Amino acid sequence: MKKIFLFLISTLFSVCLFAEYNRFNIPDSAEIRPLLVERWFEAPLSSLRFNVPEIYANKIGNKFQVRMEENDETFNVFVSPETMLNVRVYSDKGFTIQEQAVYPGDIQGSWVLVRDKKTEKPLRIRYYFLKDSDVYIQFTPYNRTTLVDLVIFDNYAAKGVSAGVPFEKFYTASIQDVYDLTQKIIPWDYVTVNSEDYQNILQMAGVIQEKLPQITFLPDAMYDESNELVHISTGEPFVEYDEKEGYRALSSAGFLKWVADGLVEPMAGGRLKRKPLIQETISVKETGRQGVLSQKYSLFFGLDWIRNLSSAVLSVFTGRQYLFNQSGVDVKINPFSVGITKDGVKNPVTFIEDTGYNIAVLKSLLYVLAATEPGTFYFGAIRETDKTVIPEIKVFNQNVVFMPYFNSDGSFNCYVFMNGRELTLEDFCMIYGSDFVYLTKVKSSREFFPQ
Repeated sequence: MKKIFLFLISTLFSVCLFAEYNRFNIPDSAEIRPLLVERWFEAPLSSLRFNVPEIYANKIGNKFQVRMEENDETFNVFVSPETMLNVRVYSDKGFTIQEQAVYPGDIQGSWVLVRDKKTEKPLRIRYYFLKDSDVYIQFTPYNRTTLVDLVIFDNYAAKGVSAGVPFEKFYTASIQDVYDLTQKIIPWDYVTVNSEDYQNILQMAGVIQEKLPQITFLPDAMYDESNELVHISTGEPFVEYDEKEGYRALSSAGFLKWVADGLVEPMAGGRLKRKPLIQETISVKETGRQGVLSQKYSLFFGLDWIRNLSSAVLSVFTGRQYLFNQSGVDVKINPFSVGITKDGVKNPVTFIEDTGYNIAVLKSLLYVLAATEPGTFYFGAIRETDKTVIPEIKVFNQNVVFMPYFNSDGSFNCYVFMNGRELTLEDFCMIYGSDFVYLTKVKSSREFFPQ
């Protein structure tokens, strides 16, 4: 009797643990889905159309709605967890705020089966396991096995990797099962984070935000090691500019130096010098087109600036003198295989030497960088096309600061500072959508005191 009792206790504990535990700490419908295979996952569309949405609960009380939705080419079966939403309810006495249960199809914890409307065959299963619904893992049947994809904001971090198990396994597999099956074949480090690792980033961004109202934009302006307002191009003081007391007048590049000085001065007791920051980092043939244009235009100024700036900060942090080509500050990773566009799946523009990344991949790239190098922020140089001259020229004129991080709920965000102002990452990508951006990395610090 004692052995039977212990067995029952052990079994009950295992069931509760199965329902409760997964490394992502999300609602999991795995124990519910075996009940749905015949009636929802494998039933013909004609039968599914008669199924009304149903509510199920797992052993620890998480509620899920099962429903079918169809469109022109596919029909989808959703198993979505409950979330509460505050809604306004209007009456003749005005309105009240009431909590209402909703079941979004792409919420964290949702499971979706997609089937072809003509053949009724399964096309894919998708797991939404993070707060950001544009990051997900999906499985596609292929002969007797299954292919797995990991998608991060419309770019594939893994595509078509064999999972080595039948597709039907994922009708009932938990998110923990998915992780265990795929941990060696897809880059989970791109999407697993600890929100506590971004405290320095958040503190630096808060300091910058606090000081932005005292910053005005002034082309070609920076503060040198003596705290004098000078032209970046010549090093000569601004003689006709009426500098307001308590304000900083900065150019696009000067703003980045102001940030860098805020890191350097607490450690070194002084600010960065101008001359090392304008050293050229790219050699071009004098007789080539870029060589000829370089005699008239500063084609690579913004790129030279961020390479030298990041190398200078690293030199102060480590106590060793690094030139840009020794420092390893350039971001050159290629984490994506292909991208999703309005025209279908296409190869994304990945890193290009001395050019950087297409803006279309920037959000996905910063997500991966934030996950794999937490506490790092990035200086950027924007390569734009100057159409005011004939023929057009590509030039690095403007600079930007990116500070990516994850919130306490696991959602991704990124501070963007440029020209002494803050803008959203979405707005930045919209404004510079046809351009490229080059990135160099800098380690964040709590010891950040920009003047």
